[in-house]
Amino acid sequence: MKFKADRATLLKALAHIQSVAEKRNTIPILANALIAARDGRLTFTATDMEIAIVEEVVAQVSRDGATTAPAATLYEIVRKLPDGAELELEIANEGAQLTLRAGRYSTSLVTLPIADFPSMTAGQLTHRFHLSGLELRGLIDRTRFAISTEETRYYLNGIYLHAAEGTGVHVLRAVATDGHRLARVEAPLPDGAA
Repeated sequence: MKFKADRATLLKALAHIQSVAEKRNTIPILANALIAARDGRLTFTATDMEIAIVEEVVAQVSRDGATTAPAATLYEIVRKLPDGAELELEIANEGAQLTLRAGRYSTSLVTLPIADFPSMTAGQLTHRFHLSGLELRGLIDRTRFAISTEETRYYLNGIYLHAAEGTGVHVLRAVATDGHRLARVEAPLPDGAA
């Protein structure tokens, strides 16, 4: 794997990714982000086994491939580079290291095998749609008060998003409950969500 990307693009993606990556060292691979380069795009994936995030950005990919690297460390390195810097990242030492170069600066990060990274089930999902951050935030803000925080009732620890029919119109409905309170909010149904 080998690619080039500008600092601003990587910094934005890594800021989101590192916020989800595991901070405790209970399972080392969860502190890493899965980085895949293919067809002019980079895909960053991180999870703490409760939340997963996938960020996709445009890059100049000269060799396809994938690896994992410490998300927080990579973010801190990119953050400290000067604005406008162009970064080149490449797998080195038969996949054991990720080398990062920017101008005269060069460093290497130890990688972990991609086979150790938890597989995500996104490929098995039947629907895929786009929802603006503002709309998603509105759905979450208006339902999160009713999410259960009890570990024994883990099945209530979230928001159920589903396509539904509300007053003759198809809507995206968000529902949360803790067994005592119920929150239900509707938004226009995005294309592809039905």
